[in-house]
Amino acid sequence: MIAPAGMRRPAVLLRGLAVALSLPLLAAGCALPRGAALQSEILRGTEDPLNGVQVVPVTRASLDELLRWPAAHPELRHNWRSTGASPAARTIRAGDLMTISVWDSQPESLLTTAEQRMVTMNDVAVSASGQVFVPYVGDVRIAGMTTDQARREIQERIAPIVPDGQVQLSVAPGSGNTIDVVTGVARPGRLQLPEISPTILSVLAEAGGIAPTLRNPLVRVNRAGTAMAIPARELFANPANDIQMRGGDRVMVEEDHRNFVALGAAGRQEVVYFERERISVLDGLSSMGGLVSSRANLEGVMILRQYPARAVRAEGPYPRHQEVIFTFDLTTADGLFAAEGFAIESGDVVLATESALPMFAQAMAMLRAGSRTVDSLGN
Repeated sequence: MIAPAGMRRPAVLLRGLAVALSLPLLAAGCALPRGAALQSEILRGTEDPLNGVQVVPVTRASLDELLRWPAAHPELRHNWRSTGASPAARTIRAGDLMTISVWDSQPESLLTTAEQRMVTMNDVAVSASGQVFVPYVGDVRIAGMTTDQARREIQERIAPIVPDGQVQLSVAPGSGNTIDVVTGVARPGRLQLPEISPTILSVLAEAGGIAPTLRNPLVRVNRAGTAMAIPARELFANPANDIQMRGGDRVMVEEDHRNFVALGAAGRQEVVYFERERISVLDGLSSMGGLVSSRANLEGVMILRQYPARAVRAEGPYPRHQEVIFTFDLTTADGLFAAEGFAIESGDVVLATESALPMFAQAMAMLRAGSRTVDSLGN
């Protein structure tokens, strides 16, 4: 049976009202609940030079120049003097304790007696000026010498007094001839430098090895006011990096604190730490759980990076503004290879923008739901 026209009119009016209310939602998808912005929303207004934001599409053609840009937040991670390990004798330093023994067979010796042909001087400290005091000789400078060199020096200086004398010398390392292993190992502490200086790997082994819980550990050595650093993986991989240690060196092993922020239509929205030295854009997307297939815009992956003012230049391989947005199109082979060649830096924000299609589908679903509600009221 067909309802009279007078009865159908309210239902038609209700349906028209529902459509009218739904059209603004359909036209303005941004009002719908979502986890990230659209690419067009983020880039709106960036074409204005006064906006202060530079947008750089990353392709294989632009990658070579972008790789020459300065780092936004440079960090000392590889400043290693790769000289390799060669046996080196420990040198005497201020604070070492000497045991000096002099043998003399002459009956009228100034140092020995007929009953005792050897005299020993224990715990003779090397002064801050690098000298030791020897009776009948005076101060003898021996700092910087090996034990054998110092023995010969004292022997020559004592010869006019004890022509047939023979000198024996042993050294107990002082604080200047020790190595401090500060952190990042199983047994931190102070290691005395043996007669033959050890290598960095030997020192780490003596301290119990690098703690296995450290993420991508970095080995640092502070030596006489100079800092050196190298990732542990590179230290282990190349024998030339196993440098000889010196007295006074300080060794620190720390985990990789570099990180980036993952946002948007990704599997994880959180701070993501570097698990290895270099993280490409594709590596970073994998680390953040990939892109959500039902929401993400593959043409709108972005990296937001802020450069210091000193890095900005008007020309050349430099950013034009401090705030830069790098964009990637992962729907093409060119974009995928560019994303593999471009490295994420610590402090970056990796943003996966939303696709408009899911929001359109959501709006349409709301429209259909509203229409079904009106139909049920009309009946």
